[in-house]
Amino acid sequence: MERKIFQLGDIVQMKKQHPCGSNEMEIIRMGMDIRIKCVGCKHSVLIPRAKFEKNMKKVLRSAEDLAES
Repeated sequence: MERKIFQLGDIVQMKKQHPCGSNEMEIIRMGMDIRIKCVGCKHSVLIPRAKFEKNMKKVLRSAEDLAES
């Protein structure tokens, strides 16, 4: 299985939505654990990298795309 490519500042779509109703999250910290922040309510969650990679669907907006515009 191919590893998913993501980086700091990316907006990603998760398989399950946040209780506020949004399923878009921004990556704000990377390491063994990844901290993601809900785009809807700004709540942040720290989850292990393996669980994040399993539950991430796709990258919606890359940090590179946001920097260019």
